[in-house]
Formats: sequence, C-alpha cells, structure tokens
Amino acid sequence: MNELIEALKKGVVVISFKKIDTDEIRIMPSTLNEDLMPKGSKILNISSESATIVVWSLDKNAWRDIRSDTITEWRVQDD
Repeated sequence: MNELIEALKKGVVVISFKKIDTDEIRIMPSTLNEDLMPKGSKILNISSESATIVVWSLDKNAWRDIRSDTITEWRVQDD
C-alpha cells in the first residue's frame, strides 16, 4: 500500500477495484498530486495501514474512498 500511496502523490495511477455494492470491477484514474487536483484541495494524512484509501478520481472530479481489500490491481499511467 505504501508504494501505491507514493505513486498517487507523484502522478496519475489507474486503480482497478471491485465495487462493494455490485461486485463490478471499476477502473479509475486517480491521484493525490495536488498539481492535478482542483485549487484548494488538500491531502490529509494517509495511512498505509488504513482499511480504506481516499483518492481524487480524475474521471469523476471528486474524492472517492476505496477499501484497500477490494483493489485488484493498479498501475502508473503512462504520460
């Protein structure tokens, strides 16, 4: 989880996870890089030991909370 958080802080990461309510796989471009988020967005303390991770969803332009145990894979988006 530490690697994922560090990658999110650096740029765009595409996260695949299973939605809790439908079991559907969601593929979401996400970030924690303040340069890629709306002005005034602030990253709070993020723990790699938490059951969830909060990320900025680039396709929804909103904060999203993902349960870490539902993440099936992630990759750094190529520029």
